Amino acid sequence: MREYLATLLLAAALCYVVTPFVRTWALKFGAVAHIRTRDIHTTPTPRWGGLAMWIAMALTFAMVSHLSLVGKSFGRETLGIFLAATLLVAIGLIDDRFELDALTKLAGQALAAGILLLFGIQVLWLPINGVITLPPSIGQLVTVLIVLITINAVNFIDGLDGLAAGIVAISGAAFFAFAYLLAVVYGFNRAGAPSLITAVIIGVCIGFLPHNAHPAKIFMGDSGSMFLGLLLAASAITLTGQIDPNAISAEELGPTLLPLALPFAVLAIPLLDLFSAIFRRLRAGQSPFSSDKDHLHHRILRAGNSHLRTTLIMYLWTATIAFPVVVSAFAPLWVAVVAAGAMLAFTLYFSKSGVKKRIKSGGKVAAK
Repeated sequence: MREYLATLLLAAALCYVVTPFVRTWALKFGAVAHIRTRDIHTTPTPRWGGLAMWIAMALTFAMVSHLSLVGKSFGRETLGIFLAATLLVAIGLIDDRFELDALTKLAGQALAAGILLLFGIQVLWLPINGVITLPPSIGQLVTVLIVLITINAVNFIDGLDGLAAGIVAISGAAFFAFAYLLAVVYGFNRAGAPSLITAVIIGVCIGFLPHNAHPAKIFMGDSGSMFLGLLLAASAITLTGQIDPNAISAEELGPTLLPLALPFAVLAIPLLDLFSAIFRRLRAGQSPFSSDKDHLHHRILRAGNSHLRTTLIMYLWTATIAFPVVVSAFAPLWVAVVAAGAMLAFTLYFSKSGVKKRIKSGGKVAAK
């Protein structure tokens, strides 16, 4: 645990230090988000935050690779994840500067998923009528779908200062807790790509947040959202690869199948936003890749919440869904239900209290 904590803190420190330099480069090369009708920010802001995250990850890998436990995590899977992430950061940097079309970015995401497949990172089984082992072609298709959905879910919530970085950090923390507890309780390997990658995810998000919190000095851009989405998806898929479905007993079925469900639980809010936006646009006869101002964070802002409060509400809802799911894998069901109920009650109270105060005072918060 200490080595993974050191990895997390190192990634956070490096990302915090590197980000101002990347901001200067983004301004120099014109990678700046100008004001559009759907945007909330009011001043042009540099992008390329994903480059800062990638540099922090690369430097962290170089520095921790000699550690006794974490060093064992570096293998074929970690190399494949690093190469796929590098490709997406490169595509994202170009997009942040020149605005690539949606299909080109989608093709790049599929290519990154293909790199994962080349390095043996794919879904091998699914919890259908017990457990079934997937034919290679079906497993590859499921892998690509998980990668594409996760990447675009993260991208869809990157519309508010600090929102995507915070939600991904919370998601990474929930996933790391699950991966580590799974290793401790059921004896799986603690030194693996999932634990290493999720520690890095949490670290780079924490290091980036001080620069990205409202009012943001730099945006992560598509280079950052695609990078983080890829790492989350790859962590989930590699964790399932450590589990032999034929060795799973009836008692262990729930906890060991959770890696497939956990990414969707921790990203429930982004996924809800993603699919509702697609449905909304298709129903209006628009392209699912078009833009609008009806995302969840836009609606929470319009309800009278400040920028900061909207971000905190989204954080709370993410944690309320993610952590009880992790608890349910290792504790009696009633414990998970109590935890979920307590978190839900606090989240509902916090979500409504700010609006009530503004109604009483006659104040209104404008969406920026």
